[in-house]
Amino acid sequence: MKLARRHVEVDAEALLNLNSHIVKVLLVVCVVAALCLISSAPAAAQCAMCRASVQNNAGLARGLNLAVLVLLVPPVTMFCSIIIVAYRHRKGGEVDGTEE
Repeated sequence: MKLARRHVEVDAEALLNLNSHIVKVLLVVCVVAALCLISSAPAAAQCAMCRASVQNNAGLARGLNLAVLVLLVPPVTMFCSIIIVAYRHRKGGEVDGTEE
């Protein structure tokens, strides 16, 4: 059984344009993230009653923090799954290097 090999010609100019585009996008993302961090006001992450009950009990505070992390897992998993699917189907007909 012979496997067909494809020869891919790499255009240096196209590769440089792609790299410069990636650098520009990363720069914009970093600037936006820095502006968000700088401009954010300190926030009380809990309501007044939760904060009062957790303030004097370290075990309860740990449990509350763990509960927040557990509740964060499903949305992050869904978001990452959507991004992975979109990335794999970004060219329309290509999936894992095969054309439909």
